[in-house]
Amino acid sequence: MRKDSRIGELPEITRYTKYYEHDGMLRAYANRSMLLAMIFGVLSVASLGFAIYVRMQPPTVIRVDKDGNASVVGGPPRGRAAFSLSADAAEGVGPTDLEGRAVVRQFLDLYLAYTPDSVDRNLADALNLMTANLRIYTMNKLRDEDTVGKIKNNHMISGFEIRSVEHVKGTPWTYTVFGVKEVHHVKNATETTDQIVGRYTVRLVQTTRSETNPSGLLVAEYGEQQMVGERETGLLQRSALDNGKP
Repeated sequence: MRKDSRIGELPEITRYTKYYEHDGMLRAYANRSMLLAMIFGVLSVASLGFAIYVRMQPPTVIRVDKDGNASVVGGPPRGRAAFSLSADAAEGVGPTDLEGRAVVRQFLDLYLAYTPDSVDRNLADALNLMTANLRIYTMNKLRDEDTVGKIKNNHMISGFEIRSVEHVKGTPWTYTVFGVKEVHHVKNATETTDQIVGRYTVRLVQTTRSETNPSGLLVAEYGEQQMVGERETGLLQRSALDNGKP
């Protein structure tokens, strides 16, 4: 009598379900979970192997020569051609004349063009383009002449425009540059402008290429010679760099 009353309290689906049906359902869930675990395990091992394979591959570098032709340097070896490219890359490629002209322009723009706010940064970047001995010599000269202090105290603004860059024949990395330098002085709220046409000689030396110096060129010698110079003290100041426009 007590047993029948307990059975009556259970749900109808439980009353007619056998124990082995519950066991089979649990086994089915277990088998399904085991299958999914095996699939994800295989995927994880395959992903790890692919990541290791990619990391072991050498980087692919594209080299562009002075004629604009691109060639692949490095990468996975592909027969004899790939081996010859790797050999050429190991020997290294020297800088071109175009890179030399670019270094000269960059150096002169930093060294000769400045404002009171940018003079510290410009001179620091220009010094970093020099060889060690020229850098020390230039730093001592700037300190002895108090160049930075004069620029800031006199509120000097210098603009520089390159007119031509010529390679000196018979020399590997010597260039002659003709340019116009315009220096504005402000004193007692009065502006004075110095316009100088000069010839600048820059000699470069070749060093090892690096991330900080991709061209591998440094300034080893620098000189300037004033060719024409005049001072503008009129009421209306005109700029030669702006084609005489006020």
